[in-house]
Amino acid sequence: MSSPVTKVVIQPSYGKPETRRHWADTLDTPVPFHEPSYWDTLDPGERARLEDLHPAGKAHFWGATDKHDRRMDLLEPRDVVLLTGQRHVRAVGRVGCVLRNPALARALWRPDPRDCLWSNVFSLLEFRRTWIPYEEIWALPGFTTGDNFMGLRLLDATKSTVVLAGLGIEPAA
Repeated sequence: MSSPVTKVVIQPSYGKPETRRHWADTLDTPVPFHEPSYWDTLDPGERARLEDLHPAGKAHFWGATDKHDRRMDLLEPRDVVLLTGQRHVRAVGRVGCVLRNPALARALWRPDPRDCLWSNVFSLLEFRRTWIPYEEIWALPGFTTGDNFMGLRLLDATKSTVVLAGLGIEPAA
């Protein structure tokens, strides 16, 4: 019986000034999610899942808009996310808790109320800063030179395996 393939998501996260502010809010420093501004947005099941995966009560968070709901529904704990910006993979993380919670997204990133379209939020079990140029991914089989990885991209099993091996990332245990 074969083990399931660790999925890889390429997620833009450091492009526009607003996105860089979001990075500073929830990736530069883990978020203490027990604070009432976050905790009060969570239902009991979400609270339990976050506490189970992050017993210290803090986690790095990122998110995606509602147009990515179907892709987000496919993510599982320990899948890999490549957080990109400035033509580099700026960080590598492992998905923790995936939530569909627009109220939490608004609390985390405090956007203009007319602009917050994020409905998906995910915590990261691991978060490691990197500086991997896109050229390293473009050089892998199945990738195209010049692809700037716009929008959330969930790679298929073949490309996920290629990226994990090519960048030296261990698949989920």
